[in-house]
Amino acid sequence: MDVGNPWLNIAIFLAFVVVTLVIVIRVSRTTTSVSDFYHGGRAFSGRQNGIAIAGDYLSAASFLGIVGAVALYGYDGLLYSIGFLVAWLVALLLVAEPLRNTGKYTMADVLSFRMKQRPVRTAAATSTLAVSFFYLLAQMAGAGGLVALLLGIDGKFGQGLVIAVVGALMIVYVLIGGMKGTTWVQIIKAVLLIIGAGVMTIWVMALNGMNLSEVVGSAISAHPEGARIAEPMLQYGASGTSKLGFVSLAIALVFGAAGLPHVLMRFYTVPTAKEARRSVTWAIGLIGAFYLFTLVLGFGAAYLVGADAIRAAPGGANSAAPALAFELGGTLLLGVIAAVAFATILAVVAGLTITAAASFAHDIYNGVIKNGEADPAQEVKVARRTAVTIGAISIVGGVLANGQNVAFLVSLAFAIAASANLPSILFSLYWKRFNTRGSVWSIYGGLVSALVLIIFSPVVTGSETAMIPGIDIAFFPLSNPALVSVPLGFFLGWLGSVTSAEHDVAKQAEMEVRSMTGAGAEKAIVH
Repeated sequence: MDVGNPWLNIAIFLAFVVVTLVIVIRVSRTTTSVSDFYHGGRAFSGRQNGIAIAGDYLSAASFLGIVGAVALYGYDGLLYSIGFLVAWLVALLLVAEPLRNTGKYTMADVLSFRMKQRPVRTAAATSTLAVSFFYLLAQMAGAGGLVALLLGIDGKFGQGLVIAVVGALMIVYVLIGGMKGTTWVQIIKAVLLIIGAGVMTIWVMALNGMNLSEVVGSAISAHPEGARIAEPMLQYGASGTSKLGFVSLAIALVFGAAGLPHVLMRFYTVPTAKEARRSVTWAIGLIGAFYLFTLVLGFGAAYLVGADAIRAAPGGANSAAPALAFELGGTLLLGVIAAVAFATILAVVAGLTITAAASFAHDIYNGVIKNGEADPAQEVKVARRTAVTIGAISIVGGVLANGQNVAFLVSLAFAIAASANLPSILFSLYWKRFNTRGSVWSIYGGLVSALVLIIFSPVVTGSETAMIPGIDIAFFPLSNPALVSVPLGFFLGWLGSVTSAEHDVAKQAEMEVRSMTGAGAEKAIVH
C-alpha cells in the first residue's frame, strides 16, 4: 500500500511532540508537591477534566482498532463502540462521585478506607499494575502497526524500534510534567482527535450525499461478505463458543471502564464532586460523538480502501483509519491523521504510566513499606523511578503484542479491570458488610482467574493470530475471560466477607457519609 511521503508524516508527528513537550516543561514549573504530581493539585475544571478523560479513554483502540473492526466485520465491529460507550453509564451512575469524595490519590484509597491498610493496598496496587500493563500492550501494538503503515516497515526489528521510541517519550512526559503535564497533553490530543475524525467523517458523508445509508450501501457492495457486514454475528456467529465469546466480550466492555485505574484517577483532579459529575457528562458527550464517527469511518474504509487491502497492509486492521485518510486527502491528510493517532498513543500511555507509578509509590512504598509516613519528596522520586521501570517493561510487551488488533487487546485490560477492581469498588461503596478478607479475595481472585484464562486462551497460544503462535497450551476456548472471571470476582468478594467477622461500624458510617456528601474529602486517608 502506498503511504505517501514518510518524511512529511514524521515531520508532522515531531511538530506535535515539540509543542506538547514545551507545554509539559512549562507546566512542570508548577509541579512542586505530591498533590501536583498525582492529581494536578485538583486545579482542573469539570470541562477540562472531561476533555482529558475523553483523551485518556479514546485510545489507539478507539481510533485504529474500532475503525478497523468496523471495516472488516461491520456490525460486530460497531459493538466495540457500543460497549465502550455504555460502560460510561456505569461509571457515571455508580462510581464517579462517591469515588471522588472518598479517595485522595488512587483507587486503593477507597478500597482500603474501612479495611486493613496493608493487604488491601497491596492487592489494589497489584491489580492496577496488571490492568495498566495490558492497556499499555494495546497502545504499543497500535504504535507499531501505525508506523509500519506510515514508513512501510514490515520487519519486527524496525517496528520494535518504533515501540521503544514511543516508550521513551512516554517516560519523558511523566517524569517532567506529572499529572498536570499529562492532563494538558490529553486535552490537546482529545481536541485534535475529535476534530480529525470529524473532518474525515464529514468528508466520507459528503462523498455519499450526506446519506449514511449510501455509505453503508457502498460498503456492502465493496465488501467480500456483502450484506453480512450489516448483520450481527459475522465475527462471532461461527459457533456456540464464538457466541459465548461475544457475551464475554460484552461483559468486559460494559463493566470494565468503571474499574480502569487510569480513568478512575482522573476523578481526583477536580476540586469538587459536582465537577467530577460534570467531567463525566462532558466525557460521555465527546466519546459518544467520536464513536458515531467511527461507524462512518469504518464503513467508509470498507469501500474506499477495501477489506482485502486493509488485511494485507502493514499493521492489518489497525491500518484502516490511516489508509482511509490517504484515500481521502492524500499525503497531507494522512500525515495529520497519523500524527493525531500517534498523539493518541502517547497521551494514553503517559496517563497509564503515571497511574501505575502513583499506585506503586503511594500504595506500596508509602502505604505498605513506610506505613503511611514516607517523606513526600521521596515518594515522588519512587514514583518517577517506577515510571521508568514500567516504560521498559511495556516496551518489551509491546514488541511481543505487535500485530494484534488493539481494540481486542484493550478488551483484555477491561476484563481484568471488571474482574479484579469493579467488584471490590462497588462492595466498598455500597455494602456495609464488606471487609478486608472480601476485598482481598475479590481482587486477587478476579485478577488471577482473568490472567490464567488469558494465558491459556487462543489469544496467547494455539492459533495463527496468537501472541506466541508456535506452541499450543490453550485449554480455555474463549478469547476474553470476563464471562467467568467477573462473576467469580463478585462471588469471592461476598464469600470472603461472610466468612469473616471483621466489621468496623464507625469507619463504614464515616465512609458512607463522605461518599454521599463529600464531607472531609480533602483529608488524608491514613489510619
